[in-house]
Amino acid sequence: MEKKGAEQLLQTLGDFTSKENWDNFFKIRGNDDSFEWYAEWSELRDPLLAQLSADAPPGGAPASETSAGTPMQILVPGCGNSRLSEHLYDLGFKDITNIDFSKVVISDMLRRNVRARPGMRWRVMDMTAMQFMDETFDAVIDKGGLDALMEPKLGPKLGNQYLSEVKRVLKSGGRFVCLTLAESHVLSLLFSKFRFGWKISLHAIPQKQSSKPSLQTFLVVAGKESSMILHQITTSISHSSLSCDGSQARGLNEALENENNIRKEFINGSDILYSLEDLRLGAKGDLGELSPGRRIQLTLGEDGCSRFMYRAVILDSKEQSGPFSYHSGVFLVPKNRAHEWLFSSEEGQWLVVVNSKAARLIMVLLDSSHTSASMDEIQKDLSPLVKQLEPVKGGNGAQIPFMMASDGLKQRKTVYQVTSPLTGPIIVEDVTYESIDEDSRCISPSEDPIFRRLIFHRTEGLVQSEALLTKQGSLMKIGEKDWKKGKSSSKSRKKVNRRGNELHAPLLDEVNNHLKIRHNYLASSYHNGIISGFMLISTYLETVASTGRTVKAVVIGLGAGLLPMFLHGCMPFLDIEVVELDPVVLNLAKDYFGFTEDARLKVHLADGVHFVREVVNPSVSHLNDKSRKHPSPGRNLAMDSDGKGTTNIDILIIDVDSSDSRSGMTCPAADFVEESFLSTVKESLSEKGLFVINLVSRSPAVKDMVVTRMKVVFSHLFSLQLEEDVNQVLFALPTEVCISEDSFPDAAVRFEKLLQLDHPKQSQKIIDVTKKIKCLK
Repeated sequence: MEKKGAEQLLQTLGDFTSKENWDNFFKIRGNDDSFEWYAEWSELRDPLLAQLSADAPPGGAPASETSAGTPMQILVPGCGNSRLSEHLYDLGFKDITNIDFSKVVISDMLRRNVRARPGMRWRVMDMTAMQFMDETFDAVIDKGGLDALMEPKLGPKLGNQYLSEVKRVLKSGGRFVCLTLAESHVLSLLFSKFRFGWKISLHAIPQKQSSKPSLQTFLVVAGKESSMILHQITTSISHSSLSCDGSQARGLNEALENENNIRKEFINGSDILYSLEDLRLGAKGDLGELSPGRRIQLTLGEDGCSRFMYRAVILDSKEQSGPFSYHSGVFLVPKNRAHEWLFSSEEGQWLVVVNSKAARLIMVLLDSSHTSASMDEIQKDLSPLVKQLEPVKGGNGAQIPFMMASDGLKQRKTVYQVTSPLTGPIIVEDVTYESIDEDSRCISPSEDPIFRRLIFHRTEGLVQSEALLTKQGSLMKIGEKDWKKGKSSSKSRKKVNRRGNELHAPLLDEVNNHLKIRHNYLASSYHNGIISGFMLISTYLETVASTGRTVKAVVIGLGAGLLPMFLHGCMPFLDIEVVELDPVVLNLAKDYFGFTEDARLKVHLADGVHFVREVVNPSVSHLNDKSRKHPSPGRNLAMDSDGKGTTNIDILIIDVDSSDSRSGMTCPAADFVEESFLSTVKESLSEKGLFVINLVSRSPAVKDMVVTRMKVVFSHLFSLQLEEDVNQVLFALPTEVCISEDSFPDAAVRFEKLLQLDHPKQSQKIIDVTKKIKCLK
């Protein structure tokens, strides 16, 4: 009856971390009724002894002794009423300490063993906060204890604390022997906690043959080394040694493969994120000492130890001697400025270090997970974390100063919010800036210029489009949100942040009814960059314009429609087709950014990749624009250089964001840089055509990959890196004959003559950018 009750209690135990639940469980079972988690002793004996005797001294010495010939000191945390330690004691391992937080079970086990095994020690103790000195034990044997702490609904806090304690109490050369079901979330934590200075192996515990696959027990062994060398995880597991069900095997294999890939990147010196624990172990040298020019990317915080996780960069000034204003300092980068060149590139980060006058700067890049917290809360959360990164020498014990990049916003008003089934949350907002460029000031000399911004939440609040508003008639829909004025220390210029103090300011409410988008002005620098590349085919454009013919331009990605509207206004010889997948985006462009269609500017609601393929082979794809009375792509005849009709594209611009961050690109989606698609693009272009891609990625490897693919396909490739942005604009030409860099000045002059703009400074901005275009092939 008692056994039946115990099994029922086990099934309803619920929280495996509850001391009260375990006390009740052990009271029901009694001190003579052992309960074995996972494998029985007959299954464990040989593999467990093999690990414990691996370092036994030569000459037939007992396995229970260390290589120094002293008795092996063993700790069994979360011992429960298992007979594991009793079996080990009977085999000669006499120096065993058992701990459990249940006073009931420790009392029972002490009574059960006091006479038969007098040398065995039993202590009531929390395994996540052990009361032992550092480096006390030669081996720690865990049978299901870590798994019990790692219930998914509770998160990794307790498991993380426990493993930190295991690492602390183990001697150098000691071993952590963990019996586990090897669930992926358990292995993920276990592997990451034992990287530098540990050697890990993974083994399967044989189990009795059964007609029905069941959960199998595995043995993870982590050996503590004196060096900080990082090893790949080894395993003795083969397909024949697995008798578990498919899902358990898949989870184990995936966790092992993922961790070994991470370790391979570490070993190869890849630019990856270290953990604070990795750095404390010496993965990148002694953090207590300043090392001029050292740069380390890392993650700060962990579940249970801090409220948030943070991505950070440690930068030790390249100057060995100051004068420094700060021995160490923290620089917070708001979410929507993290993409900017100054904060996302290594070169830009070193400039921030110089300006901060800090010997060591810890740059913390905030993201969407921090949106709900105030800057005071973030600083409080970060302070104990960054304190661990402070150099030992030179500090006076004072609190580390916090600095922050200002967003430069004076005012912000949410004009409209909507959630699209395809794009997700989208925001339209009006803003004024604390400081603006000279060109914007010239257009609105008497007051602060007002800008309207389109923001997709899925790209970390990156501003997709930005337009200048002017008082030229009533056009725009006006939102009803209150104006908000943010503190300069809590937002960035490109940040979508719903926090801030409400300001009932009449300034923009009074003029909002008379605002109109200025379509002959480009507020986004990368738009200027895209158009500057037209200089590469200026001779062709000049020929077409002089004969009254049209150039066929296709823009994939509408956004707010600002780029196609600008092109439509300043180059009347362009016949523009825009491809946009999301009808919600099209409606926003029309309702809030003044986008309009006419005979020379049309929109297709379609997939961009399919659209281009349809140009090459109309039978391949079927465009989803039945709801619109627009022709299929390529059906409007443009003219080639000989005056003959052609359905090919003269200028193809890819300016779309990516919905999948796993590609490493914010723009474009990965499909647009596949080599097969690039080949289709080349085939779709006219002989004198131009292909343009707006590439946004923080990864140099991803950028190099895209450039390499484009070099394979196209005869000539050019690049424009905008200093103030992370954007890189790539231009490709399909023709074998190409303009040389020596001819760029003349080509720029020809191109400038083609631009029909009211404001001469706008033309000059575009032409100035042409000087930064570099030939890659």
